[in-house]
Amino acid sequence: MFAVVLALVLALTGCASNGPNWAPVSDRSAGATGASATAGASAAVTPLPGAENAGKPGYYTVRPGDTIMRIGLDTGQSWRDLARWNNLADPNVIEVGQVLRVIPPAGESVAVAKPVTSSSVVPVTPAPAAGASAPKAPAVAAIAPNPAPAPIPTPAPGSDDDISWAWPTRGGSLLAGFDEAKNKGIDIGGKAGDPVLAAADGRVVYAGAGLRGYGNLVILKHNNMYLTAYAHNQTLLVKEDQTVRKGQEIAKMGSSDADRVKLHFEIRRQGKPVDPTKYLPPR
Repeated sequence: MFAVVLALVLALTGCASNGPNWAPVSDRSAGATGASATAGASAAVTPLPGAENAGKPGYYTVRPGDTIMRIGLDTGQSWRDLARWNNLADPNVIEVGQVLRVIPPAGESVAVAKPVTSSSVVPVTPAPAAGASAPKAPAVAAIAPNPAPAPIPTPAPGSDDDISWAWPTRGGSLLAGFDEAKNKGIDIGGKAGDPVLAAADGRVVYAGAGLRGYGNLVILKHNNMYLTAYAHNQTLLVKEDQTVRKGQEIAKMGSSDADRVKLHFEIRRQGKPVDPTKYLPPR
C-alpha cells in the first residue's frame, strides 16, 4: 500500500515539474497580443497623406461625406487635376482627415483650352450614380419679382473676371433665386428636352451623374477663376475635356434627381457660389 501511495506522489510531482514547459506558449500569445497592440497604436498615429499641410492656404482637409467631385466643385478645380496633384491612384478613395492640394503646384497653371466648334455632338445619357437615393421633392416657394440686381464692378480687360456671360436657357421662368445657404444657384423652368446652353466659352471638366442632388450634371471651367454648373439634365451632349463656345447646346433640360423639369444653374468664383443674376445680362 505504501508503495502505491509513493508511486502516486512521485507521479503528481512529475506532473507539477512539467507545468513550466507551457509557459513559453502562453508568453508567446501575450507577446503577440502586445505586438499587435503596439502595431495598432503605431497605425493609429500614422499621419494621413498631406497632414503636414493641414491649415495651409491652398490645401483642403477632407471631411465626412466629401467626394473628390464635391471638393472640386467647392474649390473651383477639375477633379482630374485634384487627383493628379495629389497622386490619387483611385480618386474615389479619400479619407476623412486627409489633406489635399487644391491649387496647382508651383510652376503649373490650369490651362483652359480655347473653344473650338465641335463637328459632331453625340448625346451622352449617364447611368444614375451608385447608391444614389431617390429624388427628394424640395418645396418651391413662389418667387416675387426681384429688383434689378446691383451691378458688379467692371472687370479689368483681359482679367479672369472679364467674361462675356449669357443665359444658359433661351427662355423659362425663374423658379428659385440664389440663396447662399439654401440654393447655391438659380432654378430656371422649361420643358423636357429644352436646350441647355454654355453660359460662356470654356472646357468641360465634368459630365456625369456622380454628384448627389445634381442629377445629370455638366461643369464647365472658364478660366482659373470661374466654373459654371448645369444640373438635372435629361441628356448630356458633351464629354469631359471637350471645349465649348458660349451659347453652344451642352445638354437637354430634364428632371434627373429633381421634383420637376428645370435647370439648376450655378456660377462659382474660386469655388464659392455667387448670384448668377449679378453676372448674367438683363433678359
